[in-house]
Amino acid sequence: MLTAEQYAITQEAATERPFTNAYDHEFRPGIYVDITTGQPLFLSSDKYDSGCGWPAFSRPISDDLIAEHTDLSHGMTRTEVKSKLGNAHLGHVFNDGPREKGGQRYCINSGALRFIPEQEMEKAGYGAYLKLLHPLRNIYLAGGCFWGTEHFLKQIEGVKATQVGYANGNTTHPTYKEVCTDVTGFAEAVHVEYDPTVVSLTFLLDLYFKAIDPTSLNKQGNDRGTQYRTGIYYVDKSDLPTIEAVMKEQQKHFKQPLRVEVLPLKNFYTAEEYHQDYLDKNPTGYCHLPQSLFEMARKAKMK
Repeated sequence: MLTAEQYAITQEAATERPFTNAYDHEFRPGIYVDITTGQPLFLSSDKYDSGCGWPAFSRPISDDLIAEHTDLSHGMTRTEVKSKLGNAHLGHVFNDGPREKGGQRYCINSGALRFIPEQEMEKAGYGAYLKLLHPLRNIYLAGGCFWGTEHFLKQIEGVKATQVGYANGNTTHPTYKEVCTDVTGFAEAVHVEYDPTVVSLTFLLDLYFKAIDPTSLNKQGNDRGTQYRTGIYYVDKSDLPTIEAVMKEQQKHFKQPLRVEVLPLKNFYTAEEYHQDYLDKNPTGYCHLPQSLFEMARKAKMK
């Protein structure tokens, strides 16, 4: 049963009062569903404080869950948002959201939604959406020979997957033999997929710095050449302030300037299969890193 306010909002396109509604200041992890049908609509991970007085989301869970219509009421031209299954009025969408979040602001009435906290989602039948609340993040790290760098990084709790390859070069689909000519511009790098709720980017990068000599140019251990340079390559601009803060903090520990390049990822080509998980396949194979570092990475815990 809907309350009078819920009915007025969802069925008659009314608008609740700003700043005093149920979910304007709700930022616990969870899912927001259509009050009329229970259809999942928005995730807390896409909610932000826009200052408008109503819950604001950067996007719905899927565009297929939402219907948009031109609204000419009150002498304005706006885009109305309705739930597709229940045809319930939700609010409006505007193009003044944060650019780093896609530029959209779904301004939604609390009265059109029901919030289910994360710890109750499984019991309420929304367990399939739990993984969406904590999407994995990606970063690409170059630290010399990628055999040892990958083996080091995969020991860290919260790192879910690794893949070695060639990053930020000037050709396409290079082979290992071509990269070794030192003319392709590629760096041996590791694609790291990690869970930010378990390991933060700051913690991950702090550990990465323990496995490299950040003041060496195009050299790590006994390996020399541009392919062995150190680098942090990001795919999300929002990661750059964190990376810069880590670089600034790390510089305090060295008299020489850091030679770790920080750039957006331009390209990445997966290395040949025999390079993947090399030290798992070849436990006595070459590695420029000492075994003690692997043990340290396994024991490292984020505070």
